[in-house]
Amino acid sequence: MGQSLNAVQEAVAAALLDIEAVVFAPRNPVTFKSGILSPVYVDNRRLPFHPAQWRTVIDAMQRVIDAHDIQADVIAGIEAAGIPHSAALAYARQVPSVFVRKQAKEHGLRSRVEGGAVDGLRVLLVEDLVTTGGSSLAGVEALREAGAVVEHCLCITSYGFGEAQVAFDEANVRLHVLAPFGTIVAEASRRGQFGQAELAILEEWMRDPRGWRPAGAAPADEGQSQ
Repeated sequence: MGQSLNAVQEAVAAALLDIEAVVFAPRNPVTFKSGILSPVYVDNRRLPFHPAQWRTVIDAMQRVIDAHDIQADVIAGIEAAGIPHSAALAYARQVPSVFVRKQAKEHGLRSRVEGGAVDGLRVLLVEDLVTTGGSSLAGVEALREAGAVVEHCLCITSYGFGEAQVAFDEANVRLHVLAPFGTIVAEASRRGQFGQAELAILEEWMRDPRGWRPAGAAPADEGQSQ
């Protein structure tokens, strides 16, 4: 590999900050699908609009795959945010690509895995973001039910919640994160985007993400979902 994994993480963090995919909003916190209230929001759906930064991310995915010798016959993405990245990665590596629906269609074959048969094949799951891991592991379950062998999940960013790591460990899936949240915060701090007050809020949130409630915050159901 031309870069160390640390350099890869820093490059991806810089790319996300360049396109303003990371929004710090302690006065108007967002609510994740898991119910966790957050003072920060990461929107990796912005990447396809910025080809240079998106290429940085796809190249980083390939470096991680090669560094860990991840063998994948097929690359899968979770509907909908994971699909662009999984498709681009599969195209770059010249392997088949499928996507996993969050719910089966109510007509046709009612399959959650779309694009081709994965029975007996090694599938690498790609996600844009991991919070608690629930959506990703539901995708793993769907792939395994379709006969796939799934041992790795590659995501662009993760907040690093302990419960997510436990969930992946219990599912026997190794989670690979291109840009851990701590790396993003460190780069943002280096750029002067986060001051000491903001860092203190983020550190408080990371210590207890489910219990964090800032004074004067909007009710949990008024934030965005993630």
